[in-house]
Amino acid sequence: MKVKQLPCDPGNTGWNAILPAAPAAQELEENKVADWLVIGGGFAGLAAAQRLAQLHPDTCIVVLDAKRIGQGPAGRNTGFMIDLPHDLASEDYGGALEKDLAQTRANRAGIDFAASMAAEFGFDEETFVKSGKINAAASDKGHEHNLDFSKHLTEMGEVNELYDTARMIEITGSSYYKSGLFTPGTALIQPAKFVRGVAQGLQSNRVSIYENSPVVELSKGADWVAKTPKGSITAPKVIMATNGHANSFGYFSGQLLHVFLYGSMTRALTPEECERLGGRDRWALTPADPMGSTVRRISGTGGDRIIMRNRFTCDPNLSVPEGRVEKMGRSHDKSFQARFPMLSGVEMEHRWGGRLCLSWNSVPALGEVDEGMFSACCQNGLGVAKGTLHGMLMAEMASDHKSDLLDQVMSQDAPKRLPPKPLTFLGANVTMRWGEFKAGREL
Repeated sequence: MKVKQLPCDPGNTGWNAILPAAPAAQELEENKVADWLVIGGGFAGLAAAQRLAQLHPDTCIVVLDAKRIGQGPAGRNTGFMIDLPHDLASEDYGGALEKDLAQTRANRAGIDFAASMAAEFGFDEETFVKSGKINAAASDKGHEHNLDFSKHLTEMGEVNELYDTARMIEITGSSYYKSGLFTPGTALIQPAKFVRGVAQGLQSNRVSIYENSPVVELSKGADWVAKTPKGSITAPKVIMATNGHANSFGYFSGQLLHVFLYGSMTRALTPEECERLGGRDRWALTPADPMGSTVRRISGTGGDRIIMRNRFTCDPNLSVPEGRVEKMGRSHDKSFQARFPMLSGVEMEHRWGGRLCLSWNSVPALGEVDEGMFSACCQNGLGVAKGTLHGMLMAEMASDHKSDLLDQVMSQDAPKRLPPKPLTFLGANVTMRWGEFKAGREL
């Protein structure tokens, strides 16, 4: 199969831009034979490579990425590794009790695997820390969502704590929020720093990683052959860790919903602006309404900054029109000014869009999709935790390594077929615009 479409990653992700420049990319410029090939250097692909290195320490493992590590979707999310239910299609993230209990166990397995990588590779707390997150409510409706979700979490046996307005001001410096719901199990990462650090650690474990080396042709004979513009990899087993881009390889056609989310990052705040803002120097908010604004304050490499993320668009062709990022950025500016009027004059330095992959029935696209080809795709809005989990599990499945967790995750249904592309585009975008309208102050 010829891969005619390469990933679209619009804008300049601030997470990567504020880091020191990476060493020059190692591109694939020869024809090589490997024992294992991983296509994709995001959370799923790097987790798969790490698990393969653990299970097969003396084999040749190759990872191919179409761009630089940290420039793709893994370096474009907001850095929440969420352990609890997080269904973007619900009003308060929750679902059926037993299903949510199973999802939480699985998500935590992914977080634990990421934590083990963070420990092995010596990451600091800016790169990976289990510090929890807050569901922030800016309206009476959002507060009701928090109360409902708190009740659901209590039924699950999960620790949670409701914060009042005064506590939210103490944490964020902003009087915009009516309440918050704190849960302790989320890990926070600097996403670009995390994946770049994992890639560096893997290369120390004799995993070969080639960047700027997109797969442009994939064929199966006795083994799989993946061709790039300057070379090729031949391997008996492949792990496809490309999320929605799996469609470009001919897999899961008509089953994956392609959504772009948009983010903006401020310039570094001055000491005087930090004092004017108040609050803590690091915090992380998800919106009480899933269609609202995710907000983080970071401190460390690149200075003190605030990140805003909101707005969703469905783009079945895996690309966005020119100017879309700037248009969505105007929404970020409005949301930022509403929350932080004391920071008038602080402009956004970086804006970007990032790809998200959903299925109609909120299940992943996993398993052996062809002889020797294993898919670790479609994370349904939990790319950090589930991507890590799915990469780890597909490495185990490809290695005939059995576990109860693998059985649990693989017991889910396959992704349902979507309506024809024009109807999917229209229906999904109308639904998302209506959801954003209903979110009101949460946006």
